[in-house]
Amino acid sequence: MTASFRIEIRVVPRRGILDPQGKAVADALHSLGFPEVGDVRVGRHVVVETRAADAAEAGRRAAEMCEKLLANPVTEDFEIEQVVPV
Repeated sequence: MTASFRIEIRVVPRRGILDPQGKAVADALHSLGFPEVGDVRVGRHVVVETRAADAAEAGRRAAEMCEKLLANPVTEDFEIEQVVPV
């Protein structure tokens, strides 16, 4: 029997990889009076709804999705933030 799950995934540029969007945001925050801001990384928040036997399987399948499509393994890291039943 399978259940439905909502999986939240965070994809961000790897440290050391140029992130022009993150740099632009950091510069803008500095110019708006937030000098305490350091490095900024701009990424994506991906939400997937899927079916699986259990939460562990849903998480494993989400990691496979990231490795094959959702994240570029050369330039991006991903994190499965949560897997919740729906």
